Amino acid sequence: MQQIIPEKLACLAKNCPSPLYVVGGSVRDFLAGLSSAESDWDICSPMSADVFLSAAEKSGFFPQAVYRHTGTVKLKDADGVDYEYTCFRSDRYVRGTHVPVEIFFTEDIVSDAKRRDFTANAVYYDIAADAFADPLNGISDIRAKRLRTVDRAEKVFGEDGLRLMRLARQAGQLGFSPSADCLAGAKANAALIRDISPERIWAELCAVLKADKRYDNPLGHYEGLKALEETGVLGEILPELALGKDMVQRKDFHKYDVLEHSLRAVLYADEEVRLAALLHDVGKPFCTLRDGDSHDHAEEGARIAGDILKRLKAPKHVAAETADLVLWHMYDFDCRAKENKLRRFFVRQADLLEKLMLLKQADYSGCMDDLSPCPTDRKWQALLEKMQRERAPMRLRQLAVSGRELEESGIPARMLSSVLRELLLHCAVCPKDNKKERLLLLAPSALHTALERKPTTKSG
Repeated sequence: MQQIIPEKLACLAKNCPSPLYVVGGSVRDFLAGLSSAESDWDICSPMSADVFLSAAEKSGFFPQAVYRHTGTVKLKDADGVDYEYTCFRSDRYVRGTHVPVEIFFTEDIVSDAKRRDFTANAVYYDIAADAFADPLNGISDIRAKRLRTVDRAEKVFGEDGLRLMRLARQAGQLGFSPSADCLAGAKANAALIRDISPERIWAELCAVLKADKRYDNPLGHYEGLKALEETGVLGEILPELALGKDMVQRKDFHKYDVLEHSLRAVLYADEEVRLAALLHDVGKPFCTLRDGDSHDHAEEGARIAGDILKRLKAPKHVAAETADLVLWHMYDFDCRAKENKLRRFFVRQADLLEKLMLLKQADYSGCMDDLSPCPTDRKWQALLEKMQRERAPMRLRQLAVSGRELEESGIPARMLSSVLRELLLHCAVCPKDNKKERLLLLAPSALHTALERKPTTKSG
């Protein structure tokens, strides 16, 4: 491991009065033969924060923050590499508190190891001695690709509910399997996720949805979600989605129940639409229980998805876009929409269209594990290419007339935006009319339509 240790860190280790260890993800990844663009340098030793800080400053490191009550020092080296130091310690928790209520500093590496989450993350590398210290047999777990808790699983998860989400994330990222005791302890403590802030749950859920990217584990995002399901945590954070478990669907369209279909849609989804894929059918359980069918699941699902993301305190633009994708994911599913109607729909949903097609593909593939092109996407792509050949405008800036020119022709200023939209919709269907003189002639009719237009319906 000596070859991957930053030179400045190796020099720091030589200047420390006690052995300086690397611990956690970087050691685990080295032993597992994994590489990542993201490097975590967590270092530790029996030294107090002040003793370590003195050695670090003398070695050319720059402290960024010092937390003496936890024995933690955040620092950078001259190359801008980040490090986090924590002195050996033991923590005492009250069940469900998430943060330790008491901290005890120690020189015992076993006690320090037992405050961590999984044995795979509790292997230490002595930098100066070029030797590993493995107080809890974590190396054998790494070799077996196993996640085992550092102490009784009931205790480890009972101390910090966020470890439930970390279990799923690391299972997905690493491709490691939780031990039977680990799973049992997580299941027994699943309700403790309720004590974790929505922001932390949201951050971990996002990491699970892209778990395949960290170490190039192609099934990582799916495996992470399955871990959430198996431990019962999914039912705690997304109960509306978990209701779909064992809810059967039409066998001619679906191989899986509602929940498993949603998880498989995520499996096949482009990274850009995985959140929407996870929630695209979240309205089905609600509608099935209320109505006995799922006819309105897209509309109800958009509402429910919005509620979920508000609860998780997701960014507003993410919540709005996801709700829109859920709303429209069934549009033209049977490929029966007429061409002119589709042309207008493409213009109205121009900003959403690319992601909507990605979602449709994920939905289609998740039904029967069919990776062939989605029929709706094939139809839409052909029409989009036709519109491109015709130079049909998709956005206002592509119109051959400007708002100023319309105003000069007599269109009221307050109606310019609406008239431009009407002209754009017209040209989507009749691209040859996208000429300045022709659009000025059509403007009065477009004004009349804009004044009488009713709110756009779900049909587009």
